[in-house]
Amino acid sequence: METRQINITLGTAGHIDHGKTALVKLLTGCETDRLKEEKKRGMSIELGFAPCTVDDLEVGIVDVPGHEHFIKTMVAGATGIDGVILVVAADDGVMPQTREHLDIMTILGVAHGIVALTKVDRAAPDRIAQVTADIRALTQGTFLEAAPILPISNVTGDGFWPFHEALTALVGSIKPKSIDGVFRLPVERGFSVKGSGTVLSGIPVSGSVKVGDQVVLLPEGLEGRVNAVQVYGRESDTARSGQCAALNVRHWEHGTIRRGDTLTVPGYFSPEEWYVCEMHVLAREGIFLKTGTRVKFHTGSSEAEASLYLMEGDLARAGDTCLVQLRLEVPTVAGPGDRFIVRLASPPLTVGGGHIIEASKTRLKRTRPEVIDDLKVRARAVTTDAAFAEYCLRASESSALSESDLSIRTKTRPARLKEILRDLAAAGKVFQVGKTLYLHRDAAALFRERILKTLADFHRAEPVSPGMTAPQLIESLKTDKTVLAHAVNSLKEAGKLVERNQRLALAEHREEFSDQERKNLDAVETLFRGRLFQPPDSAEVAAALRLDAAAVERVLRILVEHERLAPVADGLLFHKDAIDLARQKLTEFIQKEGELESVKFKYLLDTTRKFAIPLLDYFDRIGVTLRRGNTRYLKSSSREKHSP
Repeated sequence: METRQINITLGTAGHIDHGKTALVKLLTGCETDRLKEEKKRGMSIELGFAPCTVDDLEVGIVDVPGHEHFIKTMVAGATGIDGVILVVAADDGVMPQTREHLDIMTILGVAHGIVALTKVDRAAPDRIAQVTADIRALTQGTFLEAAPILPISNVTGDGFWPFHEALTALVGSIKPKSIDGVFRLPVERGFSVKGSGTVLSGIPVSGSVKVGDQVVLLPEGLEGRVNAVQVYGRESDTARSGQCAALNVRHWEHGTIRRGDTLTVPGYFSPEEWYVCEMHVLAREGIFLKTGTRVKFHTGSSEAEASLYLMEGDLARAGDTCLVQLRLEVPTVAGPGDRFIVRLASPPLTVGGGHIIEASKTRLKRTRPEVIDDLKVRARAVTTDAAFAEYCLRASESSALSESDLSIRTKTRPARLKEILRDLAAAGKVFQVGKTLYLHRDAAALFRERILKTLADFHRAEPVSPGMTAPQLIESLKTDKTVLAHAVNSLKEAGKLVERNQRLALAEHREEFSDQERKNLDAVETLFRGRLFQPPDSAEVAAALRLDAAAVERVLRILVEHERLAPVADGLLFHKDAIDLARQKLTEFIQKEGELESVKFKYLLDTTRKFAIPLLDYFDRIGVTLRRGNTRYLKSSSREKHSP
């Protein structure tokens, strides 16, 4: 029967010398103790990987060390597994590492497993019955509560077929990992193969990688290309999440690669110092955590010393689920939703764990209720890629996110993200703005409220102004012009906002002038109307109307906002009537003559060069004319009639 490789990996767990490695050898024929020291001492120190055929399916098995001194190695191996074989020896029974390994598997989110009761050839029937009862008591309330307990002898083979049937059922109950995510492999070890170069091994926790793909090793930042792939010890084109894999990246120096490094694709991940997490404290007697406690933080294949800060209160007791922020001494790579374990250094003890919410740049302020509320929502969202994408869109401070920014933050490949966005749009939860920007309907509603509030504040501060320009709103709201235009159109359609004089205002806004302000405005405008093509500067206005400089500047600004005056050059304003008349004269002349020499314009307006040339430059800028040397043409026809 031809076997099929599927991306499922099982793991052993249990106390030292309970027969985990011997059981793997019985199942697979593989000797997972590869180090001389392991063979000499008769115990596993490093992780062992082996392929296992279950009916027509080939899955991976990770054999983890059982000694308490190698718990960090055990955690590194357990991170990528889908199901567990908890091994308990019939002669010894339940031991300290049996309990700790079960705790670790539970925290890591393993949901499938069976129990192997080994060394039954060394125990009497009553002892086997007692240990079976102890196992039932141990697993009560855990994911192994209903798991079969299978007596088996690694020496005689007794119980092998019932065990094999249970193993087959276990594999059949596990759904292979999705490969939609961004490829990421927590490195278990790096070594050199003669003639091939450096090889990195481990179990990818997300995505897939194939020969020829560009990869990056973090935190080192080394970039390279995958030259060859092995899965379960055999050549393959692709390695998928959940498979025991070895990747050849030829030109790297294997001595620089360490357990705890991360192999991934460029652009998505970076080593981070701060992580916010949701953590469950183990319900074991005597366990509690104070804020600021020093712990060992395990995620993927990495271990880092860390300080743990509680986000609510100063003490977490056994059985509590709480929000925490961890500051790692060594920046580490992790993603939203990744599982982690927390252990005390002294006494060495697993005290809890959970899932990572997200990296953060700094320590968060736990005294702010909105921070806690947001973390609680985010903690639920990171459990699925679609929920997290929707959260990011809803919570975006800029009100819209591009596909590329969303892909990087959610660690979701572009193709998968397009599917998510399409589904969210079909459900009416998000909509597209422009080519690549997306808005959540809740964020859009909040953004519209921000616009209305910003305009209301502006009207209170500047009651004489007709409103704010679009650039002013963009700067004030720190948003994108495309997003602003979409929101403005919605508010216009709703009758809440109007646009006058290229300025945006609340529909109910009316400019409010004092009697003196209106008198000054009329006087200044009259002065400009009387000198259409030789307009006064601010000093002349002040002298003519006996106003101080500040009053003049205020009046001129108001007249510009209301488009009664137009800024033509720095410090040079013309009345709107002057602009209209000058444009009419200029257009009629060029239509008749075909062109205008710049020097003639001052005669058309009966003014001086000081005012005529800035006006011509202004008409060039707004697209009325086109300049070639000292000659002007009408822009609409210049390309056809006067092309070089």
